[in-house]
Amino acid sequence: MKGTITYKILKEHLVEGELHQGTEIGIRIDQTLTQDATGTMAYLQLEALGIDRVHTELSVSYVDHNTLQGSFENADDHRYLQSVAARYGIYFSRPGNGICHQVHLERFGVPGKTLLGSDSHTPTAGGLGMLAIGAGGLDVAVAMAGGPFYLAVPSVLRVNLVETLPPWVGAKDIILEILRRLSVKGGVGRILEYSGPGVKGLSVPERATITNMGAELGATSSVFPSDEVTFRFLKAQGRESAWRELSADPDAVYDEEITIDLSQLEPLAACPHSPDNVKKIKEIGPIAVQQVAVGSCTNSSYQDLRLVAEILKGKVIHPNVSLVISPGSRQVLEMLARDGTLANLVSAGARILECTCGPCIGMGQAPPSGSVSVRTFNRNFRGRSGTADASVYLTGPAAAAATALKGVITDPRELGDYPAIPEQPPVIIDDRMIIAPPPAGEPVAIVRGPNIKPLPLAEPLPDRLELKVLLTLEDNVTTDLIMPAGAKILPLRSNIPAISEYVFAAVDENFAARARAAGRSAVVGGENYGQGSSREHAALAPMYLGVRAVLAKSFARIHRANLVNFGILPLTFCDAADYDRIAPDDLLVIDALHAQLQNDTITVLNETRGSEFKVTHGLSPRLKEIVKAGGLLNYTRDKQ
Repeated sequence: MKGTITYKILKEHLVEGELHQGTEIGIRIDQTLTQDATGTMAYLQLEALGIDRVHTELSVSYVDHNTLQGSFENADDHRYLQSVAARYGIYFSRPGNGICHQVHLERFGVPGKTLLGSDSHTPTAGGLGMLAIGAGGLDVAVAMAGGPFYLAVPSVLRVNLVETLPPWVGAKDIILEILRRLSVKGGVGRILEYSGPGVKGLSVPERATITNMGAELGATSSVFPSDEVTFRFLKAQGRESAWRELSADPDAVYDEEITIDLSQLEPLAACPHSPDNVKKIKEIGPIAVQQVAVGSCTNSSYQDLRLVAEILKGKVIHPNVSLVISPGSRQVLEMLARDGTLANLVSAGARILECTCGPCIGMGQAPPSGSVSVRTFNRNFRGRSGTADASVYLTGPAAAAATALKGVITDPRELGDYPAIPEQPPVIIDDRMIIAPPPAGEPVAIVRGPNIKPLPLAEPLPDRLELKVLLTLEDNVTTDLIMPAGAKILPLRSNIPAISEYVFAAVDENFAARARAAGRSAVVGGENYGQGSSREHAALAPMYLGVRAVLAKSFARIHRANLVNFGILPLTFCDAADYDRIAPDDLLVIDALHAQLQNDTITVLNETRGSEFKVTHGLSPRLKEIVKAGGLLNYTRDKQ
């Protein structure tokens, strides 16, 4: 790993441990970000830590998820977030200012710095040369309080980009090709580091599209060099003083390497219902489409939307298609409005949404029942759109625009010559929708609405666990399945008793009641359990219901960390065949648990079947103490 960008940034920020692959280290966090779906809980946790003001160089609270205000809950949370930001020295990006990752890229990201965010797509900032990592809100709260962020030293995968992209092929096709090769669990334990001559031809927004969807690989992070392209981007934002050159040494040593010949790529799409189910669009066929959605933190830059507008200019979308567009930031929206691009989009029949995540998280614009939706987003998990039986395809902006015109999934090359894209006008810089915190010591009253409930804590881990198995699940269980999002459920993020009623509701509407009746319980999963969003509610709400262990063949990184943070044991089968020997309602017993935690493996008795099997926990000494304390908050407060 020596000589890589990853190694350089980790070495500069190392505060605990040594840079040996697989060992646990603690790094200093320079910046943090939260969004409103995760932020309310993160700030309740920050308050519980008892500090006076954040210790980071910069922390920003964004409102970009829960902006549909059909009732009081979201508006109340926004008032809480604004007041708590002022109280603790945090910048506040108001509703309407944009999606956290797009705004952070434009206004705050700094090459070579570390960024920790309570959103799985925080690695978007890797497009600027940051080491940006997604985590649960509690990890972010601890970082804001001045604590290190702990992680296992990842391996570094070099992605060598050669040649240049042909017309009609974009950055989205690059990351879809990587997903096709590596799968949704191919990045687990890895940081993807991009290099090679092909990098120079990619703008910062294009690089950010690629690093954004590194999250779908399960990667710890993804990072590009900081070069003259980065400098031009920052200069356009009036932030050239933040630039530093950062690249891998010529003799840098990587753990693995893949090469992608950009000239050989074609327009691609991720087919239902996984981002790695990737095919060439020309091979998918002319499937009828009812909705096209352009935006999200993946493809909502000025560059993306200008391309869509040029394709649609002078035309009208197909009569059977609803086209919705979510600009990534207020800056992007204003630039589109002032140069006439917005008028072209509206004239073509596009519906312009807020500068928010919106449809990507099921917050409005659910497609029709049984329909097909083509989206420039990053996830197409079943039901995430808000419509359980919809089929969602993920493409780049060009393919989305072509599909909106034709009414069927369309390879954009069918449109003929690639449009001439006018030079980007000067960036509009206006930070009036970002509220800086008042000086330290100035009194601030924190505003709490009735939906904000006290933070529940787990009990310390008992030495004997008797756990009723509530569910056995397949591979690639997502946090969307564990703890759904959408306009109905997201407003309950600050109310754990209320939101816990929806845990696993998509597979068992009686799960919450069964969990309460069981007392202490367990869930069994397959490979890559907990992939997807960083939402810590997928651990916090099950903990509230009494889940004390999850047994799986393997775990996604962020979710495994969240389980530990809330006192739930993440246990991995030593023999994957034991997964098939457990059924719902089995009673699992673990005796002398504290002593067994000192070993690599733990013996579990299946009392129902009269059999034993072994699991491994893979916990560092620090993580063992966190689980025994009942979670990270208990552990941190006990140490004070």
